[in-house]
Amino acid sequence: MPSRPSGSSIFSAAFVRTPKGWNGAEADLTEAEIVDDLGDTVQENLGLTGDELALLCVEVEDEWFALVRYEGDAEPRAFLSDAQAALTDDLGALFGELAGVAPGSDAPELGVRPAGDFELLSDLGLSPEELIELSMEEGALPADTLSVVAERLGFADELDRLR
Repeated sequence: MPSRPSGSSIFSAAFVRTPKGWNGAEADLTEAEIVDDLGDTVQENLGLTGDELALLCVEVEDEWFALVRYEGDAEPRAFLSDAQAALTDDLGALFGELAGVAPGSDAPELGVRPAGDFELLSDLGLSPEELIELSMEEGALPADTLSVVAERLGFADELDRLR
């Protein structure tokens, strides 16, 4: 299995939507070994108790980002900005698994190819087309893209506070 991205800066935070807006907390994913560990980290860091809507946002320097939506007992829904990340490091492989990227794919690198549930934010105001366009924007870093997503969904202040 690929290793953790060496020398890459990783930022991860989880956000929960409440009646008063969004609240966020850093999410340390260094010990995550299976996809369930990601959800457990979100639940622990946010103190989730039921059917709350929570988002896990992860950015790996200028390489890729991932979004995972957790809502009650429903299966997590994931978006990965570049499917190639699932083949290059352990953390990317976990998000690739959630996003449905085939493990061990021998496909040649074809540039940025988003993967996963493109509609996971559509009911929150970000269409699938906009999410794909943002993830593939020339010259945009994952941090920039997540900032735009956070602004559109209303948790930009919380994201900035945690960075």
